[in-house]
Amino acid sequence: MDVIELLPRLRLLRFPVGQAYLWRDGDGLTLVDAGPAGAGANVAASAESFGRLRRVVLTHFHEYHAGGAQEVAALTGAEVVAHVFEAPVVRGEVPGPPPAFEDWERPLHEDAVRRLPRGGFDRPARVTEVADGDVLDFGGGARVVHAPGHTDGSIALSLPSRGVLFTGDAVAASPAGGAVMPGGFNVDRQRAVASFGRPAGLDPEVACFGHGDPVTVRAGEALRESARTYGPVG
Repeated sequence: MDVIELLPRLRLLRFPVGQAYLWRDGDGLTLVDAGPAGAGANVAASAESFGRLRRVVLTHFHEYHAGGAQEVAALTGAEVVAHVFEAPVVRGEVPGPPPAFEDWERPLHEDAVRRLPRGGFDRPARVTEVADGDVLDFGGGARVVHAPGHTDGSIALSLPSRGVLFTGDAVAASPAGGAVMPGGFNVDRQRAVASFGRPAGLDPEVACFGHGDPVTVRAGEALRESARTYGPVG
């Protein structure tokens, strides 16, 4: 796992597949996504060097992002938070719906799966459920933005007073040139494209994606420019 400081209070945690983020308020930390199964000890150690981890907010249920949630919670005592539509999947009560792959996505997904740990993973028994418009107590007030399509309960988190947006996989940056676009491996690509305009309309300075390098300057401009290709902004 690589740790990269983006801002004095924001760190990126990069895994072989996907990434997570640590946000600090004073000595209290929020982890946005948790990485894959097996990453928990490294994530907890990185958090301990930065502050006290209070919550883990999952942008969606996919293993690259939620697989380490229970490990991190067990090691730190952090609360796990997810959208009301994702929480039953995160708890393991129901299976998550599979993506409807585009043809070009299949080899990429097969490669990602090969890089993940084999076998299942422990799931948190307790998950705090949130919905669109809820405000979480970090980052000066983090607003939950429901952005369905990647999964039914995919969310972004907007910190308007800090100019920071966490998009989960509702938005991604291409590894070839960093172009901003809707994320791949969607349950419903049409809904994902329709949802793309919601985070694009928030005008952040910094945008942090589930895959691909964050945009750390004038992110709102990059999002709006990309959104013109895919649909209305806002």
